[in-house]
Amino acid sequence: MASGFLVTDAISNYQILHGQLRASSEAIAARLAHVVRYIVTLPSAAVACEQVNDEWIQRFRTWLTAQPIVSTGGNHRSRSASTVENSVIQLAAVINAAHRRGDASRPAGFRPIPLKELSATPQHRATVPELAAMFRYALSRRRQSDGAGLHRFLIASVSTLARPDAAHEISTAADRGQWNSQRRVLDLNPRGRRQTKKYRATVRVPWQFAEHLDNVAGKFVPVSTVRSAWRGMAIELNLPGDGESGMKLIRRSVAQLLRDRRVPAEEIELMMGHRKLDAVTDLYAAFRPEHLSNAVTALEGIIDEIESFVPGAFHRKDTGQTGSSLKLISGGVAKNG
Repeated sequence: MASGFLVTDAISNYQILHGQLRASSEAIAARLAHVVRYIVTLPSAAVACEQVNDEWIQRFRTWLTAQPIVSTGGNHRSRSASTVENSVIQLAAVINAAHRRGDASRPAGFRPIPLKELSATPQHRATVPELAAMFRYALSRRRQSDGAGLHRFLIASVSTLARPDAAHEISTAADRGQWNSQRRVLDLNPRGRRQTKKYRATVRVPWQFAEHLDNVAGKFVPVSTVRSAWRGMAIELNLPGDGESGMKLIRRSVAQLLRDRRVPAEEIELMMGHRKLDAVTDLYAAFRPEHLSNAVTALEGIIDEIESFVPGAFHRKDTGQTGSSLKLISGGVAKNG
């Protein structure tokens, strides 16, 4: 019988007190489910937090690596080292949280491997036809909640180059202070949220996305996460594995498409949050018509290309063919017609 606070109890408490409150709750639950599945295979499921050391973790890594990822269609693919290590990192967070609460006698007795040592920078970039295939898949599942959420996520990600967490948090609610309809300006950092090293930019958006935002009250992506729907899509479309086709694929791919269209590097970096203006300049720059104008024009063209492959990808059914009388003219500028 284990002496100490059980890992399974620590996991349950963590999910109740922490995991369920985060946008990544589904990912957290999936990572910890692997740990629970492994514990069930042991001679005794009574494993105390204090017993989990480097040797225990290495046995867990070996076991999980041997468990293939199986799609709903029965297809198998191998599990990457970084995917395995995400479960190790999550377990360390669980045990450390138990220690802070006074449940476990000490923090995690093992050291996860930094993901940057396991993951090479993803090389795959989706082409416009590949992006269109993603929209086609999402539209085919639009009557289901995960499909509707995935469709909205794709629209937001292509239109803004936002990181997945920022795309999920886009809202038109007045108290969030994100959407300025008159100027077509979207602040990816909600009011009251402190900026981090992963800076969230204030961007001008393509007119096709502006029409959507003008007709949404509150959150644009209607679910807390589309991770599960994304995984289903990646398997269905046979997207590359080994970390090449995570949810940041849209961000990386659209950035490459902008480079291919000779959009100035500074504009791409500003949209992605890789470059920041000084505080005063940033406050006013986004409201100038010329701000990110090359990037926005190119994005409107990319969206038109996606729409040519998949009619309805960006179109809102309840607006009529040109929405609120907006038409695209040369140079990507919208005007009333």
